[in-house]
Amino acid sequence: MPARDAVTDMSLAAETRRAVDRRPFLRTALRAGVVNYTAAARALAVDGETDAIATALRRYADELPAYETESRDVRVRMESGIGPLEGASNDADALVTVGGQAFGPVDGDRTAIVAVGDVDAAALATVLSRLSVDEISPTAAGVAAEMLVVVVDRLEGANALRAVEDALERVPARLE
Repeated sequence: MPARDAVTDMSLAAETRRAVDRRPFLRTALRAGVVNYTAAARALAVDGETDAIATALRRYADELPAYETESRDVRVRMESGIGPLEGASNDADALVTVGGQAFGPVDGDRTAIVAVGDVDAAALATVLSRLSVDEISPTAAGVAAEMLVVVVDRLEGANALRAVEDALERVPARLE
């Protein structure tokens, strides 16, 4: 096997890091220490030998901060009878508005899961990921001003409530 030079190793390492950074799930798995480096190296579209890419992955993982989670201080509740609001007069009743479509109490066929407190985009991402694992597909979701709202079909409300509560117990820790 021919020896690699330092410039080639640097570009392989940089290319491997870029490939990982384009896959947030892989970066998270590296931080958590749960990656089979050889399998990940084979899956990445990086030009190089599998062993060299796996070594670059190990080195990158060593440099990343450890994966830690934190419980968020929130109060979670469920509101039934949610649906699309029509007209500007109902905007004050809106729990969440996405793309000009507002959702609020209108005796609709949806349920809103509302979390108030220490919420942010990371909390919303964690909630949406957890709902996806539970095969619950929200109609709308958003976060602002210490309030996170997820709108789901009425029949999914109780399961969504449990999933949101569980997700907010394990939000990835904020990196300083």
